[in-house]
Amino acid sequence: MSDKMMIIDPHVHMSARTTDDYEAMATAGVVAVIEPSFWLGQPRTQVGSFQDYFSSLVGWEPFRAAQFGIKHYCTIGLNSKEANNEALAEQVIELLPLYLHKENVVAIGEIGYDDQTPAEDKFFRMQLEMAKELNMTVQVHTPHRDKKAGTIKSMEVCIEHGLDPSNVIIDHNNEETVKAVLDRGFIAAFTIYPKTKMGNERMVEVVRKFGSDNIIVDSSADWGVSDPMAVPKTAGLMLQRGIAKADVVKTCYQNALDAFGKNGRMKEEHWLNPNGINQSQLFNDNSVLRGQVPRIDENKIT
Repeated sequence: MSDKMMIIDPHVHMSARTTDDYEAMATAGVVAVIEPSFWLGQPRTQVGSFQDYFSSLVGWEPFRAAQFGIKHYCTIGLNSKEANNEALAEQVIELLPLYLHKENVVAIGEIGYDDQTPAEDKFFRMQLEMAKELNMTVQVHTPHRDKKAGTIKSMEVCIEHGLDPSNVIIDHNNEETVKAVLDRGFIAAFTIYPKTKMGNERMVEVVRKFGSDNIIVDSSADWGVSDPMAVPKTAGLMLQRGIAKADVVKTCYQNALDAFGKNGRMKEEHWLNPNGINQSQLFNDNSVLRGQVPRIDENKIT
């Protein structure tokens, strides 16, 4: 790597993004991404839809990311919004063990509450038990409505099920929730959106007030109005506003690596000593190229 700061975006839905996004992120210093299991924007109606989606997160998407020099990891789980179709959710829960041992899966997630219904609670708890049994990190989606109460409830349920708070990432935080999360020993992640939730100006002030321990910046970029460059932009703004570089490195790189690297599948050596880009490679006879001359890093390919 050059002197450019290395960045990890530990919550970004790259299946909904383009190859241009991968190129721009790599240019900005993003070396690795984590893609949490997410919903489509409309309900999935059968378990095969989940199976194909999970398969893409452990197959096609890591290949696509590698074509632009980015290491792709994911978290696998039944998200809270889709937990309310109980008959289908039961089938998805049975499907999860087939994917949780795949080489790029670094946590169970994103799971938690949306409308805080009994069904969401049921399947959240089931997946926490699965995480405990497999000694896996958990990535928690906190509700967008009644956020503070939902965030506190999420943490209480994790503790009730015997999870170590230091192995649980509580995501979608804001100024109202951060102290409660940090005080309980959980890891506080912040999704930076252009218009809603946390903006990067606000994120700078959170780090200024609370420091950089156990705080993670991510983009949560998806198929909606969002920005896959949110983490590099926030890192740049923090430096511009006088936040120490060591704190920027922790919140935009190291803390994510420490939190999600606990099962040994996410390693710094993956991007410090890469094989190099080889766009002549195919995945199931498919290429990301459309007539371009493939980029091949001759001196790196083994």
